[in-house]
Amino acid sequence: MQVTRERILRIIKERQQATVDELSQELGLTPVTVRHHLEILRDEGLVAPPLLRRRNSPGRPKYAYTLTEKANILFPKRYDHLASLILGEVRSLLLSPEEVEQMMERIGERIAGQAVPSDEDDFEARLVAVVEFLNERGYLARWEPRDDGGYLLHLANCPYERVAGQDREICIIDLAMLTRLLGVSPRRVSWAAEGDSQCAYAICPPDG
Repeated sequence: MQVTRERILRIIKERQQATVDELSQELGLTPVTVRHHLEILRDEGLVAPPLLRRRNSPGRPKYAYTLTEKANILFPKRYDHLASLILGEVRSLLLSPEEVEQMMERIGERIAGQAVPSDEDDFEARLVAVVEFLNERGYLARWEPRDDGGYLLHLANCPYERVAGQDREICIIDLAMLTRLLGVSPRRVSWAAEGDSQCAYAICPPDG
């Protein structure tokens, strides 16, 4: 696929939706050029028709673009098959719910153990390193500060998405992995497995 259109899809995936102006600013392209690429993506069934975004101030209406279900298959889901095998093996052992949860936690901690240990005392620097680690594994992660001094971590692309719809236990892996990587326990505030557009976690730094 053409590089600019790949970037458009990635931006919309990360933000959940984006206007022509937002894409134009992010890509450094004219709105006319952005609309041209969007039309091609719509013709390919990857971008949905624009939706009117409500404004809180006077001005021309803004239309936001979102991805179609077809577009989601373009983003990596590298762990789907592995996750299904793990859960199948777990069930064959007739483990209790508590034992299943403990196993998922151990898997998450082992994945986190693959990260290069950070010597950074600055929590934001650690957060940057964690996002980089996640993105190497296809999560399309990003973070932003919150008004209360904490942070919000967005995971736009869940590697276990197809499995999590039926087996919520698999999501314990991410929670355990993030806890190990960050050194604090994040709080899930949105959950793709429950119908939200993506997973997001509220994080309080150790001194918060």
